[in-house]
Amino acid sequence: MDFQNRLSVAHLMRYRYTLLCFVATLAGCSGSAAVEPSAGLPVIEGCFVTASSTLSVNLELARAPRDRQKGLMGRESMAANSGMLFEYQEQQSPDHGFWMFQTLIPLDIAYLNDQGVIGNIKQMEPCDSSSGARCPSYPAEVAFVSAVEMNAGFFEANEIGIGDSLKLGEQNCNNR
Repeated sequence: MDFQNRLSVAHLMRYRYTLLCFVATLAGCSGSAAVEPSAGLPVIEGCFVTASSTLSVNLELARAPRDRQKGLMGRESMAANSGMLFEYQEQQSPDHGFWMFQTLIPLDIAYLNDQGVIGNIKQMEPCDSSSGARCPSYPAEVAFVSAVEMNAGFFEANEIGIGDSLKLGEQNCNNR
């Protein structure tokens, strides 16, 4: 007797899904449709400058729309002083925001003007929904031309706030 004929279609689908998840786990993937981390983005050196200190950071640079859309999706961790800088060609409106669909780690985001001055900082939580439409958005509430995502708690732990700035390039961070 054929094994498939003894099982309902629903059972077969469940067994196939379980087998696929098992194979995906062995291959180092998850059973969910998590997006692969961005690869090959340029990394630039920068520093956050406050009235009392300068803190060096390494930032992956997301300039292309596709890179900005993908952002830090699928990442399971990020080094302490590392983040992602999202740059735009034109100023974005205060209602423009970011979301955490398929983003696995909690993040802080700072919205910056064209001089690199922080206009707002928000804390963002991962969204485990399988539908992006069910994930909250974190609007800037200020006009901005770039945004920086860092690990959750980064800005508070380093006493970086609204009015502080981000300088890019090693040459702009020396002698501060």
